[in-house]
Amino acid sequence: MSNQLIADFLYICAGVAMTLKLLLGSILVGLSLGVLFAIARYRNICRGVIKGIVSVIRGTPSILQLSIVYFVIPQVYSCKLDVITTGIIAFGINSSAYVSEILRAGIESLPKGQFEAAYSLGIPPFYMWKDIILPQVAANVFPAIVNETVTLLKETALVATIGGADIMRRSQIIAASRYEYLTPLCVAGLVYYLLVLVLEFAGREIEKRQRPYAKNP
Repeated sequence: MSNQLIADFLYICAGVAMTLKLLLGSILVGLSLGVLFAIARYRNICRGVIKGIVSVIRGTPSILQLSIVYFVIPQVYSCKLDVITTGIIAFGINSSAYVSEILRAGIESLPKGQFEAAYSLGIPPFYMWKDIILPQVAANVFPAIVNETVTLLKETALVATIGGADIMRRSQIIAASRYEYLTPLCVAGLVYYLLVLVLEFAGREIEKRQRPYAKNP
């Protein structure tokens, strides 16, 4: 392996930090909003409004949502958003729409008797969802959540379009400086692939620990 290739690899890998910040922040936003949307729709709280929001988010490109957050919101509210904050907001909102649909399907797959038993025992709704419903739903839909996380990881590459120095942007900088695109783009692809493998491995390990909560076939 040449010194130049090693230098390129290290330079591109330096963008992993930004990519992981975007991923972790977006997951937190996506899961939080996704849980709220799913529970609200199940309980018929603003069901039509939430359904419309989810439909719009799923029906428009991620890069459009990223552009709106980065260019439109600062213009309307006279504020300045940095690249990481912009990415977390845009990708988190985008992910929340898909997470809410995954969780909604998981909630509706549970036996209705569990809800009825919780109500008859006088368990407060907060504790019913936290201790009874959501742990089972999380175990049942966990593979789908892992897939959404992998998709979200790859979507973070769009932050390069607004100047974020992530993995993709750094590979573009190298390519533009030398007018040679194959090697830096392949290196970027390798880094993303390694990150995906790590996520999938972590997902399998967590899934093994969650099996006691999974719904019995």
